[in-house]
Amino acid sequence: MKIYQLVIFLTIVLSIYFSVNIFLYYQTRPLFNLPSVGTWLKVIFWVLVLSYPIGRTFEALFGGFVLIPFVKLGSMWIAAMLYLTLLFFVFWLIVPVSAKFGLNIKGIAENRQIAVIFIYLVMLIILLAGYVNATNPKVSNINIDVNKPLPTGKVRIVMASDIHLGTIIGKKELAKLVNAVNKQNPDLVLFVGDVFDEDITPVVNGNMGNLFEQIKSKYGVYAVTGNHEFFGNYTDKISYLKKHKITVLCDTVLTVDSINIIGRYDRQSIRALGHPRKSMVELTKNIDLSKFTILMDHQPANLNEAVNAGIDLQLSGHTHNGQMWPLNYITKAIYEVSMGYKKKGNTHFYVSPGYGTWGPRIRLGNRPEIVVITVNENEK
Repeated sequence: MKIYQLVIFLTIVLSIYFSVNIFLYYQTRPLFNLPSVGTWLKVIFWVLVLSYPIGRTFEALFGGFVLIPFVKLGSMWIAAMLYLTLLFFVFWLIVPVSAKFGLNIKGIAENRQIAVIFIYLVMLIILLAGYVNATNPKVSNINIDVNKPLPTGKVRIVMASDIHLGTIIGKKELAKLVNAVNKQNPDLVLFVGDVFDEDITPVVNGNMGNLFEQIKSKYGVYAVTGNHEFFGNYTDKISYLKKHKITVLCDTVLTVDSINIIGRYDRQSIRALGHPRKSMVELTKNIDLSKFTILMDHQPANLNEAVNAGIDLQLSGHTHNGQMWPLNYITKAIYEVSMGYKKKGNTHFYVSPGYGTWGPRIRLGNRPEIVVITVNENEK
């Protein structure tokens, strides 16, 4: 991303961020008027607001473990912002109705304070539920049949996307992922983009790559880039994965025991590479499509490309299925498949909501997962 594009992007994001927080500040004012604690609550509010942008800025500038608690705390505030905003809007819709029943919330300071406290308590319950959900990934199993020859008649694929390793998703979470993958006894392990979050420094400092080397897979471990791999020095991230025995496919194709695996650069790559990624026509022109063919493409955009190219199975992530309700309605409007399985023509698609999280360690409306895909050879 060019400097002027980055400046414009950050200006828009920060403008929205602080606009929302100014709205929340004014909605929370009744608590700031409480005797003895009001001033402290005001200080805590602005510490929460500033934690994430300041923490991420210091992380980008200095790397390492600088201000990690602020990043984690601030990331949770992002989720709080969403649900506080929704709750306050609902609150102001209720106020006129409650007035008809003789409950004067707007006109009595004590009632406003009780209402704001209640809203914050509901928000905390929502975040707790979302945190519990986000920290308990599941194993999703699907079975598909193909009219292609397969080693021993079937192949067992374990897929994970959107791990987002970094400051918030760390070594403990990666160890849990590796253990879950190995329990599935996979033939193939595929990481479908956004292995990293933003800065790679916490991953390197935590020696997280050593855990990747513990993955047991008959035909190996393969990965593609996601958009987050291009936040920062993407070449360092690719090199780090390769160093730890993960084959990274960057608009490349390889064949493993009669299985074609195609890995595309993420769509974000054009800004980093300065040229478009290869088309599906280019990627498939020299391969034998009579063999079972897997496509890893981080973002599930334009599914017809895979159908027209004769792909048997496309695996994607990226959407998080919105990560936090009701944002899933946005991803469903953008993508043909926001989460789960779909078949178009002879092509099977699976879009995972991901294993990790971006920003807050919160998931509502979906669970983190690894996906076990058992591909069966149809008998002819």
